[in-house]
Amino acid sequence: MVKSRAVAVLAAAALALSACGSGGSESPSPSGTAPRVLKLWHYESADSAMGKAWAEAIKKFQASHPNVTVKFEEKSFEQIQKTASMVLNSDEAPDLMEYNKGNATAGLLSKQGLLTDMSEEVTKRGWDKLLPGGLQTTAKYDDRGLMGSGKWFGVPNYGEFVMVYYNKDLFAKHKVEVPTTFEQFTAAMDTFVKAGVTPISNAGAEYPAQQIFYQLALTKAQKPWLDAFQSYKGKVDFHGPEFTYGADTFADWVKKGYIDKKSSGLKAEDMGVAFMKGEFPIVISGSWWYGRFASEIKNFEWGHFLFPGATMSPGSSGNIWVVPEKSENKDLAYDFIDITMSKDVQNLLANSGGVPVAADPAAITDAKSKELIETFNKLTTADGLAFYPDWPAPGYYDVLVAGIQNLINGSKTSAQVLDEIAGPYEDNLADIGN
Repeated sequence: MVKSRAVAVLAAAALALSACGSGGSESPSPSGTAPRVLKLWHYESADSAMGKAWAEAIKKFQASHPNVTVKFEEKSFEQIQKTASMVLNSDEAPDLMEYNKGNATAGLLSKQGLLTDMSEEVTKRGWDKLLPGGLQTTAKYDDRGLMGSGKWFGVPNYGEFVMVYYNKDLFAKHKVEVPTTFEQFTAAMDTFVKAGVTPISNAGAEYPAQQIFYQLALTKAQKPWLDAFQSYKGKVDFHGPEFTYGADTFADWVKKGYIDKKSSGLKAEDMGVAFMKGEFPIVISGSWWYGRFASEIKNFEWGHFLFPGATMSPGSSGNIWVVPEKSENKDLAYDFIDITMSKDVQNLLANSGGVPVAADPAAITDAKSKELIETFNKLTTADGLAFYPDWPAPGYYDVLVAGIQNLINGSKTSAQVLDEIAGPYEDNLADIGN
């Protein structure tokens, strides 16, 4: 669920370019031709901002392609994460798929020859003009599968970042103010613990816990460290101050009761649902939850803030549309991507709690959505997007899940966990010749 620091333009500049809007190049099948099927996979829940936007895109696609049936299958993030290489190398490959961006995922598939080079289509349809600067980082991969340059193997059409969501009612009940410093943040969590309330809803079996660990490391990190870790522009010391602080502090948070030890086996859905039920005052996770929280939380007021004490947060352009090399309907896949970049769909994305790349700013009327985009602009203006911890190496996601689970259940020390996550990273460096 990482990228160039130039992403500071993401919401601001990309929205400004909405005048270059796409969406006019759909090509309906001529009447009388044989019916066709567009096989589409994505993993956005129906109530999320992206889920609502892509559902609208399907409607628009079907209206403009009357002789085409869209066969949509919702896959889980985990399903696609674990089986993509195998599925895309078979006859079961979809025509169009949402996929995670970064070296370990889209980069790996591009290197394996499983994704279509869309460079010519991107230029022809003007998507490159809607995705300036850093937005292109996670769309392009070189021959080694490293992001940031080379050919276009994907198209992102939203942005995302990790933040702190909080239950305003629980904060008020326990007389906790919104923290602006790290010390205030931990003091707030101490207040909840003393009242018998576990502060943070967490999920150790999937991505959320590793993102908290990474966010803690980022509080001690500077840009050269980030460039070294994510882009191999320097040596990463896994026992240096950044990762050591992240691991030690995460383990300390478990000991202090900020994070429940039982969360080691929970999944992201468990975490999000528990927060929506009002069972926890805090959840540290991404903007992909924002629209769903807005739709489903009915019994309390909630808000968000950037992680206190950090100048950088996990985040990037959103996941990307990729066209498998084995797609039998690449032209239809391109038409669908085009519709997701249209102003109507981008405006819906914005007003549903998403971070669009090509919306009309004047059309964003939802107050919660405006808050989200303002926060994202604040982060990107400070050049604060730091990608995600699992991006640098293939298979690294599972390595981090296992490592952070060990921190939660206390089965290994911080130093042992850091050794475990260092090994696969350094093996990958050797594989790519760095």
